[in-house]
Amino acid sequence: MKKLLATFATVALMSLSAQVFADAEVGEKIYKQAFGRGCGACHDIATNPQLAANIKAGTLDKAKFATVIKEGKNGMPKAGAAVMSVGAVKKAGLTEDQAIDSIYEFLSK
Repeated sequence: MKKLLATFATVALMSLSAQVFADAEVGEKIYKQAFGRGCGACHDIATNPQLAANIKAGTLDKAKFATVIKEGKNGMPKAGAAVMSVGAVKKAGLTEDQAIDSIYEFLSK
């Protein structure tokens, strides 16, 4: 019985690990393809928010990140539709929240 539980736990952990990797992979595709030119067209230049740096520094949490993507802010338009139109999101069958989590995961690395 203990061996069965240990095997089940190992498989579950491997599955979760693979899902996190897949999420970051999809997040990278979204970041590079949303709006047809990718998020980095605006966010990888010095005059705009440096998303990865802000996330890693803890100054941009996931909830605020998701709100800005969904509602827009200042010159940034609402990005939910652009995120959901990326082929990798459709292929993975992600919800909008899951897709946003994937972007955040990618930028957190």
